[in-house]
Amino acid sequence: MSSLYTRSKEFTRNRKSQSDSPPASPSPTAKTLRHERLSRLESGGSNPTTSDSYGDRASARARREAREARLATLTGRVEEDSNRDYKKLYESALTENQKLKTKLQEAQLELADIKSKLEKVTQQKQEKTSDRSSVLEMEKRERRALERKMSEMEEEMKVLTELKSDNQRLKDENGALIRVISKLSK
Repeated sequence: MSSLYTRSKEFTRNRKSQSDSPPASPSPTAKTLRHERLSRLESGGSNPTTSDSYGDRASARARREAREARLATLTGRVEEDSNRDYKKLYESALTENQKLKTKLQEAQLELADIKSKLEKVTQQKQEKTSDRSSVLEMEKRERRALERKMSEMEEEMKVLTELKSDNQRLKDENGALIRVISKLSK
């Protein structure tokens, strides 16, 4: 029976030590509290009185509350700062987006303007080339017509020179006949 008693006693001690054990990463204040408890248990084996443990608990509670209050104010400040920073970042990003949008719209308008100018220029070039081609065709037609007229006139001139020579020959013959007739009639 004594063996059972010791086992149950050790079991309860183990349970207490597990429940009293700090979390996986204890804070510095929890380490000091545990160290104080261990030093009290090891020194002399005297049990602390209920008033001492109550005072320790109260002071530990007060320290914990103070620490929590400090952490709350720090996190509150950090959150306010981060919220302000996020707000500033959001506002700056928003203004930058607006600037970029206006630049984009201006660029698009400029692009549309340039496209319309380019289309006008290409149309003018096409008109000029079509005008030039039509003018060239007209000039070619006129040139052909003039060449035809020149060739006709050259032929007419040849005919005229022939007619002149024929006319001169006929005049000469006529004059000779008139002389012959006048001699015969005398």
